[in-house]
Amino acid sequence: MRGQIDQKFRLTEHHTNIRQELLGGLTTFIAMAYVLATIPNMLGRTGMDPGAVLTSMVILVILSTWAMGLYTNRPFALAPGLGSTGIVASMILNENIPQPVAAGVIFWSGVLFILISWLGLREAVVRVIPVSLKHAVSAGIGLFIALLGAKSGGVIAASEARNCLAFGALTSPEVRVTLVGFIILLVLKARNVRGAPILSILAATLVGILLGVTQLPEQLLAFPSGGSRQLFSIDLLGALRISYLPFLIALFIPDFFSTFGTVYGVGAQAGFLDAEGNMEGVDRCFKVDAVSTSAGALFGIPSMTTYLECSAGIEAGGRTGLTSIFIGLFFLLSLFLSPVALIVPSAATAPILIYIGVNMLGAMRNIKFEDMTEAVPAFLCVAFTVFANNVANGICIAIPAYLIVKLAAGKRKEVHPIIYALSAICLVYFGTQL
Repeated sequence: MRGQIDQKFRLTEHHTNIRQELLGGLTTFIAMAYVLATIPNMLGRTGMDPGAVLTSMVILVILSTWAMGLYTNRPFALAPGLGSTGIVASMILNENIPQPVAAGVIFWSGVLFILISWLGLREAVVRVIPVSLKHAVSAGIGLFIALLGAKSGGVIAASEARNCLAFGALTSPEVRVTLVGFIILLVLKARNVRGAPILSILAATLVGILLGVTQLPEQLLAFPSGGSRQLFSIDLLGALRISYLPFLIALFIPDFFSTFGTVYGVGAQAGFLDAEGNMEGVDRCFKVDAVSTSAGALFGIPSMTTYLECSAGIEAGGRTGLTSIFIGLFFLLSLFLSPVALIVPSAATAPILIYIGVNMLGAMRNIKFEDMTEAVPAFLCVAFTVFANNVANGICIAIPAYLIVKLAAGKRKEVHPIIYALSAICLVYFGTQL
């Protein structure tokens, strides 16, 4: 059995083993577990049944993540994007668009993904993006992940008085948990202790219980609600109205570039990229992502996308699709053990995200800073991924900037024709944000 698993997922080739993949899967699951509460709560405000949303979402996470692991042999996991969920919630609450129509818009954005992915256009687009920007995406995601960790741990918070980000309440129990977890993680990493991420999460969770940041659940088991109530609540024809086109673009463009950014950024962290910044089999990752989005729409679930939190599992040692299989198994258990999964506070996973951000900044060394036509777009990509609080925003600013500085410097031959089309798409995307 062990030999068959090794052969299927090429564990020896990737210098990993079943135990390491299990730790990677558990770490990613813990880092992603917040979706069990976040997504149902966000969609519950639109009138959807939170229990049915939870069941539908977990089933989709399991199926899409297993598909990713078996079809691509990469340690990635998928779940509804928080940005997409916010857009869908706004469509229903603010624009009074019926939920079935909103689901139809999600479906057609997924169909557009499928067509682009299966025609090979998505991989072609990604391959013509300059190497410097690919490394900038990795570094930008690193800072973005670190900021997510700092905010989720309460170390950084929005300041209304200063109208900017600032230190949070540094004496709060949440920050104490984050700091304790970060110190434990650094000590374990410095001592090269295997499973350091998961050990620091468990230790920080214990501290969180002692400080009252989280509490032991009143019950261990919670049976899932019927997800079938969400199935096929969709209006495909009603979603084809021209007036809904901006919402389709608003869902499509971020998912397109966010998936590209996550796959390449996290792939770089795992050592999957070659000398030219490309990744073998990336088209398969895109195909799974595309099909998952359309499948999710049938349940009224917003765009399924590859999650940045996969980087936590990779930091813990996950390297193959077996990590994804374990992630799916843990989510399957969460259908019945969600009270246990939710006792891990965000402050306990925050140190992992901060540490990952530090490591991913190493991609900056591959950017040609002596060439301003490479350095400026790369900087904009990194900076606005963080400043604009979105991976897609950083990429969509960097691509037109790359085109402008290359043309201004008389380096038109270095610009692939597809970059012109991508720049136009980026401008259309920003037009939908006005």
